[in-house]
Order: sequence, then C-alpha cells, then structure tokens
Amino acid sequence: MKIGPHLLPNALFVAPMAGVTDRPFRQLCRRLGAGYAVSEMVTSRKELWGSLKTSRRADHSGEPGPIAVQIAGTDAAMMAEAAAYNVDRGAQIIDINMGCPAKKVCNKWAGSALMRNEALALEIVESVVAQCVPRGVPVTLKMRTGWSADERNALRLAKLFEAAGIAMLTIHGRTREQGYKGLAEYDTIAAVKAALSIPVVANGDIDTPEKARDVLAYTQADALMIGRAAQGRPWIFREVAHFLATGEHLPPPTIVEARDVLTEHLHDHYGLYGELSGVRSARKHIGWAVRGLPGGEAFRQHMNTLERCDQQLQALRDWFDELGQAHDRLPPTLAAANDEDAQADEACAA
Repeated sequence: MKIGPHLLPNALFVAPMAGVTDRPFRQLCRRLGAGYAVSEMVTSRKELWGSLKTSRRADHSGEPGPIAVQIAGTDAAMMAEAAAYNVDRGAQIIDINMGCPAKKVCNKWAGSALMRNEALALEIVESVVAQCVPRGVPVTLKMRTGWSADERNALRLAKLFEAAGIAMLTIHGRTREQGYKGLAEYDTIAAVKAALSIPVVANGDIDTPEKARDVLAYTQADALMIGRAAQGRPWIFREVAHFLATGEHLPPPTIVEARDVLTEHLHDHYGLYGELSGVRSARKHIGWAVRGLPGGEAFRQHMNTLERCDQQLQALRDWFDELGQAHDRLPPTLAAANDEDAQADEACAA
C-alpha cells in the first residue's frame, strides 16, 4: 500500500477524529498494528494557527512517518496556504476534510457540506494540489457518499478529484444527513473503487475482523479506515491484521496488558496536555477503555471526580488489578461508542 512515494506497513488506517486522534493516540494505534494515522482536523483559519489547541494538533514529535495532516476550510486560497504552512512544519501528506458531519462545521459550509458545492470543492482540491504536489507532498481526501440519500454524488466528485490530482480517496459509507446513525452502505464505495485508478479506502462500521474481511471483499477497496471502534480498543488493528492474514482470531489482551497499554497512553497524554487539561481530556479515553467491562460504568463515574494525573493512574491500576483477580483477559468484543450524536460533534469539532 502506497500513498505517493510513501510505502505503508499495512492497509489499516486510523481515522482522523478531532479530540481523539492526537499524537499520543496515533502513536498508540501505530504500536498496536495500524499502518497509517491522520492527524486531527486543523483549521485553515490563519489567525488560529498560533492557538494552543492548534499547536497540540500539529504536534508530531517522535511520530513515525509518514506525517499526515488533515486540513479543513471553505476558501481555496486559505486551504492552499494552510497546506503550505503544515508542509513547512513537517507534514508529508495533506488530507482534505470533506467528510465531517458535525453541525458546527457544516453550518460554515466546511467538511461534508462542501459536497453540496461541487465547484468550490473542486477549486479547493485544485488549489491544495497545486501547492503540495510540486513539493513532493501527495494530497488525499476524505468524504462521504453525499449530502443526503437523494444527493449521493460521491462517484461524480471522486472522478473530478482524481483528475485534479488527488492521490488517495477515503469514503465513509454514510451521507452527511445520516451523521453516524443507521448502517454504513458499501455500494457507493464499491462503485467509486471500480471507477478510479487511485487507491480507495473504505470507512464506516468496521468494528470486527469479520466485518473488515467482508468490507474488503465487497468493495475491493485498497485499505480500511477504522475510527470509533478503536476508541478504548486500539488493539483492534492487530486483531484485524492477524485475521486477514491467517483467518484466525488473536486472543483478546490480558487484563495486565490492557492496564499497561492504557497506563502508557495516559503518560503520553499527560505529557502533551499537562496536568489540568490532561486529566480532564483523559477521562473519555478511560471511559471508552472500561466500557462494557464489569463495574466499568461505576468506575467511569468515580474517575470523573478525580482532578490529578497521579490519582487517575493509581485508580486505574487498582481497578484493573481488581478486575484481573476475576478475569484473565478482556472479553472478545466491546460495544461501539455510545451517544453517537454527541460523539459526532466532539469528533469533528473545529
């Protein structure tokens, strides 16, 4: 699997999710089997580039390449400038966001709302490609199947984007109108794959090794992108990779391994965000990790009362150690993320 000149170790990708796929989470998923990870969405608004939030999103310290940065906006010139800004700071791949369904983004006609304005969408692609390709930086794009069930235009746009120089296209199998509700459909992804010569990545509802196998077979996609299913379960990438290679299931992580993985992630997380922000933003990662486990909901509520990093770490170790007295391993699968509407707004916030 290649994106431009970059050879990837496998075809399992971490989806870009704002507020989730920061550097510590991307590195965690890469260590546990993901072959590629795209940054959180970075705004094209120049006046926000110096903000603490944007600087954290643009932090790639110690991250293995290729470094991929997703940008979002509605103005072609600003998007091209944002691409150049991130390339100057180490981005090796630029990804254009046309897939975010969050109201706060779409109300500004960014994200998946751009699919309703095909002329502007194409202008943005052409401007970003013109800025990046001469510098040897491939441009990729993530979008949805369309705005609504009556406006599925992914195939038409995909052909335009390929002709404009997009190096890889990811499609989430839902419309913007669906958000994260209902089931993803893969007919549109299969049609796009059949029509294009560039790599096409399938995204949406890939939450088990069997689902990964079936989506690959049905769409003939070149790669899979996994988002919400990796929240609290980052080892899903190695599970899927093993199953696709052998047809056999890896055993779930031991309780000790799950504890150690989460503890290591939290140390990295605190290092990026500091004490005050770190302890609060870590709560969602901890909540996802214990979701569906015996006593997990009560522990999550207790965790939300703790205000220091050392308290979080100690409570987490104690809870997993107690869990390990009754169970050797995690259950084979955990439920997908709850509260999907809130999840969508958080995961796509600008």
